[in-house]
Amino acid sequence: MTGTILFKRVAGNDLPLPTYATPGAVGMDLRAFLPDGPVVFYRGDTHLISTGFHVELPRDTEMQIRPRSGLALKHGLIVPNSPGTVDEDYRGIVMVGLHLLGADPVTVSHGDRIAQAVFAPVLRLGAQEAQTLSDTARGSGGFGSTGRG
Repeated sequence: MTGTILFKRVAGNDLPLPTYATPGAVGMDLRAFLPDGPVVFYRGDTHLISTGFHVELPRDTEMQIRPRSGLALKHGLIVPNSPGTVDEDYRGIVMVGLHLLGADPVTVSHGDRIAQAVFAPVLRLGAQEAQTLSDTARGSGGFGSTGRG
């Protein structure tokens, strides 16, 4: 599936448009728009970081905001509501929530790659109340009910 995502800059945004780092990358890199200076994260801190862009998605598309693996694994900087969802009708500034699990402080500066955006098709299904549901081998077995390994 291919298409076009429209990005509108906020005033003063000098960042490049979100882009894929390699031809095989799934997510577009999102950068921190921090014209007033860096943000320092200490263990347990959560900050909402602007990307400096509004977005317009194609119909029946969502934008998922996911952590960058390097920041998450090396520094413990995660997207706490991962994946964050941007709806197709949202026109506000795309913001990224970041939370530091790691012990060492992490500084996020203007232009740093902080997350990735993955685009996915959306199904809109109707809801219908039912008195019974079909049987399956799993049934109502929940967390861990299918075993380990």
